[in-house]
Formats: sequence, C-alpha cells, structure tokens
Amino acid sequence: MNPFYQGARFLTAATRLAQAPPDTGCEVAFAGRSNAGKSSAINVLCHQNGLARTSKTPGRTQQLIFFSLDESRRLVDLPGYGYAKVAVAIKSQWQGLMSNYLQRRESLAGLVVLMDIRHPLTEYDRQILAWGEGSRLPLLVLLTKADKLRRGPALAVRDQVARTLRDRGEVQVELFSAFARQGVETVQHCLDRWLEIPVADGAAG
Repeated sequence: MNPFYQGARFLTAATRLAQAPPDTGCEVAFAGRSNAGKSSAINVLCHQNGLARTSKTPGRTQQLIFFSLDESRRLVDLPGYGYAKVAVAIKSQWQGLMSNYLQRRESLAGLVVLMDIRHPLTEYDRQILAWGEGSRLPLLVLLTKADKLRRGPALAVRDQVARTLRDRGEVQVELFSAFARQGVETVQHCLDRWLEIPVADGAAG
C-alpha cells in the first residue's frame, strides 16, 4: 500500500463552493449514496481509522469535507445523497452544492463514485455519473461492501455495471471492501495517476 496517503489531514468543511480551499493544485472527490461507505473508504485508503467520520445515521455528511495530502493535493468527501428521510429543501441544497462543485471546480482531477454492490446504479448514482461525464472527469466506480457477496456473484455485478457504463467515457469499475481491505491498492494506483504523485512519493508498499 502507498504510505503517501498516511499524511492526509482534515483541512476544512464547506457548505458553499465559495468556502472551499483555493481552486489550485489537484483533488479527487468521493461521492456516493448515504451509507455507501465513502468515509470508511477514505479512512482505509489513508490508513487512518478516524480521518473521515463514519456514522450509522444516513445523511449525516452535509458539507464538502476537504482533506489535504500535501500542499497541492486533496481528497474531498461529498455529501451523501439519496436518503429519503432528509427534508426536500436540504436534499435540494446538497444536490445544488454537488452539481456546482463537480461542474465548476477546476482543480478536480477525478471522481470516485461508491455504490453498495447490492444496490448499484440507482437514479442518484446515474446523476452523479452524468455530472462527472459532463465535466469530462475520469471516473472510478467502487462497488463497496464486496465482502457481502461471494466472489462469483460479485464479479458478475462488476461486469454488468461495467457493461452498462462502457459508453460513458473513461470509467473504471472495481470491487471494494473497506472491511476486508479489498481493492485498496487498485484505488491508490488510480489516485496516484490522477493526483500526479511523483514516483518518490508513491512507492508501492
């Protein structure tokens, strides 16, 4: 695993794009339905248990959460979407925030979309993918909680999702489990490319 990500630190939280850090350098955003496992994925990728707050309460993350990797590179935890019990006004606010961010953020180098492998490609997932595609972002789809399925069925879901998305440009689909640490190195290698991490910083571990 890449030790570079161990240096991740909380930077700031923003409820409006104007509150985000300066739009320089490069960053990768993580998006997904509420309880899809975004925070858990960020924690395991950065080898830290408490970097991104996890919660059993869907819809808890209501801001853009920025984590610094170094002076010019960041990871961003986007608000969870698709939770029915969140008020319509708040849900609309979140969607507007994510839309503005994904379509206007110049430093955004790639988008990781996390989907529970048991419930992939919901309407909300497709909207996020459409925003990413519209911004010509490279996309990495992580089918999370892959340990919940046997390998054969899990691979079948992965292949089906990949076929569905094959016309969306640069899209990579991978199995992922924060619990089993499945797919961690694959994701890190993708982030290495997007964030242009020098070889000296990104030596494989």
